[in-house]
Amino acid sequence: MALLEYISDEDLFNEVETLLTKAKKKKDAAEKTFNSNVIDPFGALFEAPGFSSHEEWRNSELARQRQKTIQNHVGTFHQKILGHVDGWQDMGIGGIVDLLNEERRIIAEVKNKYSTVTGGDLADKYKGLDELVSPKHSRFKDYCAYFVNIIPRKPVRSDIPFTPSNKGSGTLCPSNPNIRIIDGASFYELVTGRPDALQELYSALPHAIEYVLNERLGQKGFSIPDKDSFIKYFGLAYD
Repeated sequence: MALLEYISDEDLFNEVETLLTKAKKKKDAAEKTFNSNVIDPFGALFEAPGFSSHEEWRNSELARQRQKTIQNHVGTFHQKILGHVDGWQDMGIGGIVDLLNEERRIIAEVKNKYSTVTGGDLADKYKGLDELVSPKHSRFKDYCAYFVNIIPRKPVRSDIPFTPSNKGSGTLCPSNPNIRIIDGASFYELVTGRPDALQELYSALPHAIEYVLNERLGQKGFSIPDKDSFIKYFGLAYD
C-alpha cells in the first residue's frame, strides 16, 4: 500500500532523497569552510554562556547553517511533491510560475513560510501574478493565481484575496478574486481533493526519510529519534 494516496512512493522517495542530499552537501561544505567563513565574533561570545564548550557551540552553529539550507529548499520540495499530483505540473526553479494546472486554470507560487517574502516585496509578488492573469493576451488570462505560504503566520486555514500593501504609498493592492493567498494545508486540499493531504505527507515523511537514508544513502540503522516529539510541531503550525 502506498504511503500517500496522491503520489507514488517512488516520487516521494526521490524528492526526499534530493533534499537530504542537498543538506548533506551543505553540511560537508560548512565543515570544510567553517574557519574561512565570517563568524560574528560578538554574537559568538554572547551565545557562549548557553553552551558547555566551544565545540558544542561550533556544532550548534554548523547545525544552524545546515538547517537554513534545508529550510531554503523545503519550499521547492513542496513544489515538486505537488507537481507529481495528476493534472499538476511543476514548472521548475526560475519558471514563470511554480505550479500549473491547465485544466483547472490555476497557477501558483509556493513559499515555505510566511516570512520568506515580507514587507514591500509582497506587493511585487502581487504585481507579478496580476501581470500573468489580467492582460488580455496573457497565456494565463483569467486563471486563478495563488500565493502559497505552506506555513502560515497563524495556525488558521484561509483562502482569501491577496491584498498586500504597496511600497511607498502604504495603500493596499486592489482586491482581485483571481489573485489569492492561501495556507499550505488548504492548498494541499485544493490540489489533491483530500482535506488532510498535508498532514498525511507529514506523517509519511519519517518513514520516507528513514528509508532513503538506510536504503539509498548508506546510513544503515538510522532512525529518527523521539518521533512523537516532532509530531506535535505540525499541530502547532496548523491547529
